Amino acid sequence: MTDDRPQTYCSVEVAAHLAGLSVTRVRRLVRTGLIQPPIVERGRPLFGEVELARLRKIRRLTTDLGVNLAGVEIIVNMRRKIETMQQEMERFIAHVREELGRRKQEEAIESSRALVKVPGHGHNVKSEKR
Repeated sequence: MTDDRPQTYCSVEVAAHLAGLSVTRVRRLVRTGLIQPPIVERGRPLFGEVELARLRKIRRLTTDLGVNLAGVEIIVNMRRKIETMQQEMERFIAHVREELGRRKQEEAIESSRALVKVPGHGHNVKSEKR
């Protein structure tokens, strides 16, 4: 489901307030690359909902859990890698499903062209001993 509302952006001061961080801390996170504002207008970074959520996660990690910025960077990078791997796995599963569906269709077509129909094609057929 997509959200049709227009994306809103805020300044570093507003983002810091909303995330519960100092302006200096948010600027440091931008400089280190942990936060990448999607828009820079007149040299000033603007933050959207995605960045605000990341700032809040970073605040929880640093303030609530006592993780230092190096640890935060490792955690953020690992999360990105996990998300990328999950997306790749989902694409792979979709590809496998498509391939299985295609092969089933091919088998059905081949079976319909057979000269002699075999009941229960693809299943073990019981034979009685005489």
